[in-house]
Amino acid sequence: MGKGKIVSIVSYRGGTGKSNISANISACLMKQNMKIAVLDTDLKSPGVHLLFGLDQSNINMTLVDFLWNKCTIEDTVYDVTNQVAPQSKGKCWLVPASLSTKAISRLIAEGYDINNLNSHFDNLISHLDLDYLIIDTHPGLNEESMMATAIADILIMIIRPDQQDFYGSALIAEIIKKLEVPNVYIIANKVTSTVDKEDLKQHMKDTFGFDTIGLIPLSEEFAQLGSKNLFLLTNPNHDISDTFESIARTIIETD
Repeated sequence: MGKGKIVSIVSYRGGTGKSNISANISACLMKQNMKIAVLDTDLKSPGVHLLFGLDQSNINMTLVDFLWNKCTIEDTVYDVTNQVAPQSKGKCWLVPASLSTKAISRLIAEGYDINNLNSHFDNLISHLDLDYLIIDTHPGLNEESMMATAIADILIMIIRPDQQDFYGSALIAEIIKKLEVPNVYIIANKVTSTVDKEDLKQHMKDTFGFDTIGLIPLSEEFAQLGSKNLFLLTNPNHDISDTFESIARTIIETD
């Protein structure tokens, strides 16, 4: 496949299910024998490690430690393959953000050099021989999400089908177009059963100019899981899991 691709996943606001979707798509890609790393750049409200079953007590160095020059980015990588699909020929790693309240408070107060992170992505891709680096971003229009947008080979916008989300996502879509991101897709999450799915896809195409590659229904099963695990693993035969698999295939088929 050559140089690994960067897949950035963004949303206008929190609560869209972005981290859950990022983690489940990553697991699907790994099950397709891909080498995947998931980077949690939601530094102010991290949580992807919970979805992969990575115990906080086993986390020594995090992305925040790297940003403060305490370690290399390679030191922040944790192998979560066995938590996802140990029988797969693929591999999955996680780069978690810090869960320390003190570290998060310092990060908010002092900031960090976002360019330092950007410049080391190629090192991480090369070090792990990745097929895909999945970047789970902080929601909204901010430095982290814009950086992840600018460097993406594939960008996925997570949208809830409501007016506020559409308005904010339209702002992000305009920035994406100006940055000339090569491949952009939309996933609509928490879609109610009364929505005409084809009409929704067309509406999003007309509004944002990008194709929709997944419609994820509003689901009690998804909500009841409470981000304690990957939905794909606990509900492998569910329609939502089939949607995650379809999204992963689209990513693989994207040149």
